[in-house]
Amino acid sequence: MVGEDDPGFGGDLVAQCFPGTVNRLPCVTMDAVGRDVLALHEAAFGAPIEFKRGSALPRSGAYAYVKNGEFHAYNPLVFNKLRNAANSPDYRAFEKFAQEVDSRPLTSLRDALDFKRAATPLPLDQVEPVESIVKRFSTQAMSHGSISREAHEALAIAANRLGSRSNTGEGGEDPGRYEVYTGDRQDLSLSEHFWPRAGDYGNSKIKQVASARFGVTPAYLINAEQLEIKMAQGSKPGEGGHIPGHKVNGEIARNRFSVQGVTLISPPPHHDIYSIEDLAQLIYDLKRVNAQAQVIVKLVSEAGVGTIAAGVVKAYADVVQISGNDGGTGASPLASIKNAGLPWELGLAEAQQVLVLNNLRARVVLRVDGGFKDGRDVVMGALLGAEEFGFGTAALVALGCVMARKCHLNTCPVGIATQDPELRKKFKGQPEQVTTFLIHTAEQARRLMAEMGVRSIDELVGRSDLLTLRE
Repeated sequence: MVGEDDPGFGGDLVAQCFPGTVNRLPCVTMDAVGRDVLALHEAAFGAPIEFKRGSALPRSGAYAYVKNGEFHAYNPLVFNKLRNAANSPDYRAFEKFAQEVDSRPLTSLRDALDFKRAATPLPLDQVEPVESIVKRFSTQAMSHGSISREAHEALAIAANRLGSRSNTGEGGEDPGRYEVYTGDRQDLSLSEHFWPRAGDYGNSKIKQVASARFGVTPAYLINAEQLEIKMAQGSKPGEGGHIPGHKVNGEIARNRFSVQGVTLISPPPHHDIYSIEDLAQLIYDLKRVNAQAQVIVKLVSEAGVGTIAAGVVKAYADVVQISGNDGGTGASPLASIKNAGLPWELGLAEAQQVLVLNNLRARVVLRVDGGFKDGRDVVMGALLGAEEFGFGTAALVALGCVMARKCHLNTCPVGIATQDPELRKKFKGQPEQVTTFLIHTAEQARRLMAEMGVRSIDELVGRSDLLTLRE
């Protein structure tokens, strides 16, 4: 089908049907669209003689994986090998997962790219260690509301053990998590399998400030290392967050200063931000509340994001995050998942180039997320300009996500994307699974860096000259 392998409409099609639209990767012609329409018609009705009234259409696999259907980045082979890698300290288990990911058919833009190897690879002991690389990682914004308290805390504990960061997502955080756990059972965890041990820290170091300001209090802002202003989401640009009423239990209602059972929908824009000057005011206000915290501004990959990123830097943000269309798709509307957002590769490359051209690059850290799975993705992100990297779905799969595609229904069978007390009891995820996955990811990244003759991530950032087309 059109769009599976080809990233964009051809110039003649855009000029005829979408005049004035920016088109970065012209590939799909009018003829290809016509063939696609005819193929869909034949699938629905078949040849006139063959058509049988009431016959079902074949499942395409557009939503969930179907054998011989549309290709999924998280197909059963990838999914199972990631789970195995997260449960094994043996790096060889992760190698099998990475090989499956890195040998897939052309699915993302980075799949069409490769990197240049050095004539003489570096000894591995001369490359930046795993302990340093994992500090550049973060688990991405998934709110306590979209996922259960157990899953949310497991991500935070894992990140804190590694010295990296987790992100609260929109919706606040229980103040009880600002203290180090003592190991007793006074927490609200319902799972017998998951319990923070003494000395663990469940506080998310990144606190998100989204358009509805759910859960944003002075205490919330003070207990953070970074404050993230979410301007948009990668998988659904132009839309706010959604939590259906059946997922808003008493605890979530308290954290969000709302009412139990009431559907919570954030407005698409921040109603106090309509210009870079307005954004600068919010950045200033957040830094007055927590002078030690860095301020992140989360943008989405889109044509023109480089200009926006330049304005964000001039507004004194410390971190600019570019979020790609593969991120945050657990409970996003299907139409948005399929039709909104762009690959992070395009947005990151544009932001890097515009910031460099305007002598702004040294003033900010670039972070990227959206479908990151392994060390090769990390290396590609660094070569295109990023210094820090976010993991979302991969971290949840490591925790036990089975891709049931029920995130919005509150019926997650493994207690991750649900607030149902009985289903939360089934949560079996452990922080060790996430830390193991991230450690293996960093190890693969440093092995690839050794092949390239590069000693650190800092030496990789923005080195697009080391990129080449994949054969």
